[in-house]
Amino acid sequence: MQSRHFTVLAALLSIVLSTFVSNAQNIPFDSLRFVDASEFRIINRAFADTVPLYTRVPDSKWHLLRDELKWGMGCSTGIGVRFRTNSRTVAVRYRLRYDFAMSWMAYTGIKGTDLYILGTDNRWNYLATSKPRRDSVQTAVYTRHLDGREHEFLLNLPLYDGVTKLEIGVEPDAQTGYPEVEIPRTEGGKLIFFGTSVMQGGCATRPGMTQTNILQRELGVECCNLGVSGQGKLYLENAQLLSQTDDAICFVIDPIMNCSIGMVDTLAVPFVRLLRQRCPNAAIVMVEGLVIPTLPFDRQERDKSEAINSLFFEKYRQLRREGIRDLYYVRDRGFTADNAEGTVDGVHLTDLGFQQYSDQLLPLLRKIIRKYSK
Repeated sequence: MQSRHFTVLAALLSIVLSTFVSNAQNIPFDSLRFVDASEFRIINRAFADTVPLYTRVPDSKWHLLRDELKWGMGCSTGIGVRFRTNSRTVAVRYRLRYDFAMSWMAYTGIKGTDLYILGTDNRWNYLATSKPRRDSVQTAVYTRHLDGREHEFLLNLPLYDGVTKLEIGVEPDAQTGYPEVEIPRTEGGKLIFFGTSVMQGGCATRPGMTQTNILQRELGVECCNLGVSGQGKLYLENAQLLSQTDDAICFVIDPIMNCSIGMVDTLAVPFVRLLRQRCPNAAIVMVEGLVIPTLPFDRQERDKSEAINSLFFEKYRQLRREGIRDLYYVRDRGFTADNAEGTVDGVHLTDLGFQQYSDQLLPLLRKIIRKYSK
């Protein structure tokens, strides 16, 4: 009988404890404690003095931008937040700059955020994605069921919208802090990426799947995204802007999909010359335009693509003959998945396309990091 009473008591205690834990893990959103993300480490910024904080170009450099670039540079593409907490629940609250939408890209990529957790092997593991709606204020709970131990996190910001305020939500008694693990590294220089709508992240389904965020996780180095939809052009003002970024050890230039043959013919060489003159110790990587999937079946587009890529390669060879050093070139081969499954619309990339793009660049970038790290 006594054993039976003990069994019943144990069962009741188990129910009480499980209910307590369940309640503890389901704290109402409004009861969470929200910490301004500016208290944590903001990564992948090309300019250390960026104000507003989550834009890619600071107000002090705004005069360098052509008017058509200003909307895109107001986006938070590639920017991330590194923090640590022992909270079982992790949430987010943020205000959008534009509340933008377009029909050929998922909201989760345009204005969503995603969260990664650092494993014991110091590798990033995907955790969750916010599911945004048409509203200037976005909220999401990533998880309520972590183990209560301290973990380190990486939160990626929207690709085709901007963020004016960002807060991390945790349980009221949870601890939060600046990351202790130096990933990505804080010294040794950054990689700066410039290009088109593909470089900006069109059309990744979530922020972590664009190429600069994939490369940052793989390389452990800050990868700063200055791609701008429709405006990744070889204007000298853009070269001037790139040359004023902070701590760059490499520039990856991928402009062809936004350029005419005439633009490549007249501006590619001056663009690289100016960048080399102002950043004498950084590597420069010139990337050919993507081979879009219609080319095998569209002779006119194929001839145009081959002509502009051939011209870009010839400009690279001219620069090398001039003695421009630390200059690299990446051919278009291998950038698109078999049977064009790496694109959404024949041009912009799916997550598969971004992974393949990143895989194509990884060996060269690893080499550059070893050679040029400060």
